[in-house]
Formats: sequence, structure tokens, C-alpha cells
Amino acid sequence: MRVAVCQLNARDDRTVNLAMARDLLGRAAAAGATLAVLPEYSDYLGPEAGLPKPEPVGGELSVFFADAARDLGMWVHAGSFHEAGPDPGRTYNTSLIFNPAGELVETYRKIHLYDVEIPGRVSYQESRTVAPGDRTAVAEVAGVPVGLSICYDLRFPELYRQLAIAGAKVLVVPAAFMMHTGRDHWEVLLRARAIENQCYVVATGQYGDHEPGRTCFGRSMIIDPWGTVLAQASDSVGIAVADLDMDRLDKIRIELPSLANRRLAYPGPLVAL
Repeated sequence: MRVAVCQLNARDDRTVNLAMARDLLGRAAAAGATLAVLPEYSDYLGPEAGLPKPEPVGGELSVFFADAARDLGMWVHAGSFHEAGPDPGRTYNTSLIFNPAGELVETYRKIHLYDVEIPGRVSYQESRTVAPGDRTAVAEVAGVPVGLSICYDLRFPELYRQLAIAGAKVLVVPAAFMMHTGRDHWEVLLRARAIENQCYVVATGQYGDHEPGRTCFGRSMIIDPWGTVLAQASDSVGIAVADLDMDRLDKIRIELPSLANRRLAYPGPLVAL
């Protein structure tokens, strides 16, 4: 299975962002990708005051990416978008996956929200404007189980272990990792999630400057179950492509059976603490 990470620089113009995303998807299809993955908030990343009216799943944005998947004959992971939430003040941060027929096959809402208070340095409450999801999701993509997550989820290994136990062989991480954390933590955490769960990791990040005063790290990458980086995007808008070898994954799981040898079980249903 060939996958592509589509690294873009979404800003405060949704029309421009979607045109850029569609171009990258076309480049991924031309490179022979079975699955292309866009980053977190591929539709808009800018001032809160300019945020487009959130849509339900099945709205105009869903139709846009469904059409792209159908036209390109490719699986499309639309990164994430601002879905209409449970109340007027909050959206969901939602991922959608479409098959080559343009059908929506899975939806995932970001579970872990970035709330941080560092006196004199950082004060950010994602939960003020975003509602958390309450379910994990594994999608069958071209016969391969793919576990879904979004950005800050990456710091919670128990989520990925649940996905691996549920059968995932590929873990997808669309993100908008900040520069100051990305340069130290992005690759380390991604490789750890790949190694400890013996899964491929497909991680697509936003890149560059975004309004207001935000810089994202980029460095979208594809990692194998041994923790080896197979492909990495350059520091620009563009794509990177790699082939996922499921026979290699199975071989690694047989020769180093850490998943089979685990002694502690995680609970089945997700429970909010």
C-alpha cells in the first residue's frame, strides 16, 4: 500500500486552503498513492474571528473531499476540519476518510484537547472552543486497519495501544504541531508510537507561519514498525510518499512479539476521567 503525506500551509482563506489541498491530493494520486493524508485543520488555520461557519459531517467540505477521492480514484484522509459541535460556542475537531468511490467510511473526533497554563508564558484552553470526542476509530482502508488520531493525541500512548489492540496496523496523525515543541518532540513521539505498537505511522503536519503569530513545524513523515523514517517532507508545501509492506509488519510482530507478550490490558470502551 502506497501512502502520501500532504504537507500544506493553511491560513485564513478557506478557498485558497482547499485549492492547495486539492492540488496536493492530485500530486499524491499522480505518485501512485493508495491513501493520501492531509494535516489538522486543512480547511482553516487563522484568527478565531475569521473562522468559517462550522459544518456538519456531510456538508460542503465533506462533499469537496468526497468528490476529490472519487475523481482521483484514491482513499482520502481529509486531515481535520471544524465540525459543528454540541453547542454554539464549541466545534469538534474532526477527521473524515473517504474511499475511492467518494463514500465516507469513518469519522473521528479529537479526544485529547490542549489545555495549558504556564504563568507568564502560555495560556491556552483548546477546550474553550473545541469539544472532545468520545470514541476511538479504526477504519479499513484498502483492506488495512488504520487507527485514527489528531495532533495532541500523540502525547497519550494509551490511545494508540487501544488502536493496536483493536487491530490497527497503520496509525494516522494529522497535526499542526507548534515549532517550539515540534523540533524536540515530533519525531521522537511518532517513532515511539510506531515502535511500541509495531505499526506504521503516517503523520502529516501543517508547515510554516499562520495567523496570528503561529509557526508550525511541518516535517511530515512516514515511519515503519521498527521506528525507521521511510519518507519525510521537506520544509515547504509538498508531499512525501512511501510504500507500506504489511509482510514486513507481520515479520516484526513475530520476531519481536511485544504486543503478544503484554501482561496489562486496557479497558475496551473509552472512559473519560
